[in-house]
Amino acid sequence: MAGAKSSAPTPRHIIQRTPGVTAVTSLGDDVFVMRWRCEQVEVYDAETFTLQRHITVGLGERSWGLAACAHYKCLYVSDSAHDSIHRAEMSGSSVVKQWSVAHDPTGLSVNKVHNVVVACCEADKIQEYTTRGDLVREICLQQAGVTLPYHAIQLSTGHYVVSQYTSPGVVSVVGVDGQVVRSYRPYVGQMSKPSSLAVTKNDDILVADSYNDRIMSITSSLSSAQQLTLPVHDGIQDPCGLCLDESRGRLYVGEFGGLFRLFVFDGVRL
Repeated sequence: MAGAKSSAPTPRHIIQRTPGVTAVTSLGDDVFVMRWRCEQVEVYDAETFTLQRHITVGLGERSWGLAACAHYKCLYVSDSAHDSIHRAEMSGSSVVKQWSVAHDPTGLSVNKVHNVVVACCEADKIQEYTTRGDLVREICLQQAGVTLPYHAIQLSTGHYVVSQYTSPGVVSVVGVDGQVVRSYRPYVGQMSKPSSLAVTKNDDILVADSYNDRIMSITSSLSSAQQLTLPVHDGIQDPCGLCLDESRGRLYVGEFGGLFRLFVFDGVRL
């Protein structure tokens, strides 16, 4: 298995707005979308896909990460321009907490103990923080040869899957000591600038292969991969935002370039 087990999912909806999508996440009936050089997060209804409201964050010009936490009912937003994380209440309209992190925070995720995991791209680090902004863990990756980490998600094993924003691109699983457990480095059909990740309940991995304009599906063992079949007549262009909602069998894919679309694919079974 390295791709969808059922027939190709169909795009239920396409949201086309400017500028490009840098991150997308969902929780319950809300879909959260971040765009390039925007200070507000767009909030859409997950059934009607109508724009419901905005959450004002007050970011710099670069934000590449969003993560929603059901436990604390909050949204985390990375601020690469100011090397910080913003925490906002989902029901509110502004930031309630902000703290500094290592250089160039990009992708964000929330782990099983409700901490936020931050990939700090230029610092070659993964950092884990409580919802109050207290540092729990810092994993230095450079000595293990893992550079430019774009997104990190903690797996059920306790290890972290990490995308490296390099060309050729690499997806690796690393331990809490920063050492590489295994990596996926394709010799044929190399990845180029892989960015956002999504992980299934079985630890299989989806990755936005940004510069190749495709979404890759990689087995949990990182032994094989294939391109996910997504029927878009003109192709997905520069995918950056990626979010998998397994409860709905749905995949969200946001374009940073091209037509700046957010695709909603139903019928995804991995």
